Amino acid sequence: MSGRARTGVLVMAHGTPARPDEIEAFYTRIRRGRPPTPELLADLQRRYEAIGGTSPLAARTAAQVAGVAARLEAMAPGAYLVRYGAKHTEPSIEEAAAALAAEPLEAVVGVVLTPHRSSMGSGEYLDRAEAALAAAGGPPFVRVPQWYDAEGFAPLLAARVRAALDRLEGTGTPTVLFTAHSLPERVLAAGDPYPDQVADSAARVAGAADLGPAGIPWSVAWQSAGRTPEPWIGPDLLAELRRLAAGGTGAVVVCPIGFVADHLEVLFDVDVEARQVADEVGLALERTESLNDDPELTALLAEVVVRAERRAGPGSGAPVGSGAPVGPEDPGVVDA
Repeated sequence: MSGRARTGVLVMAHGTPARPDEIEAFYTRIRRGRPPTPELLADLQRRYEAIGGTSPLAARTAAQVAGVAARLEAMAPGAYLVRYGAKHTEPSIEEAAAALAAEPLEAVVGVVLTPHRSSMGSGEYLDRAEAALAAAGGPPFVRVPQWYDAEGFAPLLAARVRAALDRLEGTGTPTVLFTAHSLPERVLAAGDPYPDQVADSAARVAGAADLGPAGIPWSVAWQSAGRTPEPWIGPDLLAELRRLAAGGTGAVVVCPIGFVADHLEVLFDVDVEARQVADEVGLALERTESLNDDPELTALLAEVVVRAERRAGPGSGAPVGSGAPVGPEDPGVVDA
């Protein structure tokens, strides 16, 4: 191919504050312009302090985007131009989309760094990207659907589940809890696909890890519910830990299946908060290692992009599959 890229790729993620003094503005942006109360701000600052002051999400995301770009370049030199856009930080989705719109591209493929699809959260990512491309007179936009069911994803997590189980050897028969970010219960009445996709995703990983033949029970739990008065999907992870301990379980593996990188919801909500509860109730707890920029993950995402482009066909802006891939982020969610 010539030196010009044929297809743009817009990789999108949540974003995170780079410094502690950016936390308040970041939180206000997440709350759609509503400043947090002093109590909410103090609680969030406390959580960031517990994991070192800021989240590593920005660095993890940058490494993931670079890995996808490198894989695409190796697959088809000069064929793809990759840009990153964040929902709540810079560069924004709109800035990245405008940069791609200025290039001579046949199409732009949009993919969000979350495996599952939902009507809330990152559906906004793709809507914003498509609107920004259209406003700038850019090429057609191809939405990638959920990619939790892409070939290789379940085995990738299954290997991490088995490694965590190995670390619990000698603690009796553990239970595996697959977790994802909770959503308000109102999405259930609307037929949101997210809960079913998380359950399907967990079943695929459990199968790839041979949990059934090994006699290891597993289930789905939900974590990191937003601080809003409405009910959120359960069972809640912390409540499940208490329930399992009361029923005689001695060890638990937590696999945050809804997340692909280390960030606040993993490093605090699981590693700090859930571990504290596990210690209180006498449970041995291991968490699966995050995917981060594992070359197998970035290769999988590159394949997802290529297949989306091929399915859409030349010059097509039609979405691939049943809709946009969206994640569990919702107002009140901080670092999804």
